[in-house]
Amino acid sequence: MPSESSSTLAVTGASGKTGWRVVQEALARGYRVKALLRPGSEVPEGLQGAELIRLELGDQAALEQALAGVQALVIATGARPSVDLAGPLKVDALAIRQQCAACAAAGVKRVVLVSSLCSGRWLHPLNLFGLILVWKRLGERWLEASGLDWTVVRPGGLKETEENLDAQGIRFSGPDQQESNSIPRRLVARVCLDALDSPASIGRIIEVTSDAGVEPLSLAEWLAIQPQPV
Repeated sequence: MPSESSSTLAVTGASGKTGWRVVQEALARGYRVKALLRPGSEVPEGLQGAELIRLELGDQAALEQALAGVQALVIATGARPSVDLAGPLKVDALAIRQQCAACAAAGVKRVVLVSSLCSGRWLHPLNLFGLILVWKRLGERWLEASGLDWTVVRPGGLKETEENLDAQGIRFSGPDQQESNSIPRRLVARVCLDALDSPASIGRIIEVTSDAGVEPLSLAEWLAIQPQPV
């Protein structure tokens, strides 16, 4: 990655609860940010300074145009509970494949995907919502096979709290090591951006939860003691 001050970052799902925090954190680090929003979504507070681009992820030409001149993409899209049980398939799998194809066409090499703890698990209560964990894993697999420089961040239960974040230590692990616990969305956003600054995160699935009792450790410090991915 070039230095933040010279880099343009795109964030899909920028109107979502994690996505807008990624945008905010990226702006604070000096990135130029393209915030990609669905046409009908409301713009949350705090996106001032980002370039807002409204499009449907299924519109490949519009997506490729939006990604022009971008050095990295953070995918923070995610299906929301609804009566449409095909939503997770569309958003967490098919839309990931579409975004990978658009990155390849636009020359965007670096991608960080926000997924979920227990991705790929069949026997899990979350799958009552359209097999969401099954489709999230398929989306991950398509990213892994894309030829892009990818990182998957799998957070635990997502919390809205913005208080006492500095007291939270992040618990990092490789894939399928954690099954429960939670993490504030703001910390997930920071981990995504830390991954962009950490070449050792490329080609890795990183699970994250947090707790006040966890020893503080940065992503770079954790990666430094991990074996190379095979």
